[in-house]
Amino acid sequence: MAIRSNHYDAAFEQYLRSLRVPYVAVDEQRRALAADASLKSFDFIVARPAGEAGDAPRGSWLVDVKGRRFPTGGPGGGRWENWVTAEDVECLLKWETVFGGGSRAVLAFAYDLATGETAGCEDPFEWGGRRYAFFAVTAADYATAMTCRSESWATVNLPRADFARLRVPFAELL
Repeated sequence: MAIRSNHYDAAFEQYLRSLRVPYVAVDEQRRALAADASLKSFDFIVARPAGEAGDAPRGSWLVDVKGRRFPTGGPGGGRWENWVTAEDVECLLKWETVFGGGSRAVLAFAYDLATGETAGCEDPFEWGGRRYAFFAVTAADYATAMTCRSESWATVNLPRADFARLRVPFAELL
């Protein structure tokens, strides 16, 4: 099961439930073994809709939720924090290979919106006394454009322009 004490994961799960999207919450308490390697778990397996003729076969979204506040950076900052660990991206790409077929790994950025913020969302999701915006970037796209944020913390991020270009509202994946 997802970490229920993490309000971002809990809000994302409620978001999926509100949309009546089939999903499975992954038990994150243990790292999984895949081909003799220990892999960091992702958070949810979410059913992908059937594609049109010529599209990839129906599969699943392998979702790793990353909670952030919006805006960040102080007054007038308005930054979309999108950093993750390099291991997050590496493991998601390996999981995508393990699942194969039409399964795709995705980073879901769950933004806790400050009072009055809409974050470009027409309809922010309200739950638990907070408002959220959910955006997605496939792990493959993220890996292609990511830059090092901190060597000592092994974190990476997308430059602002790349994040603006690659992110989509999570609902568009459903």
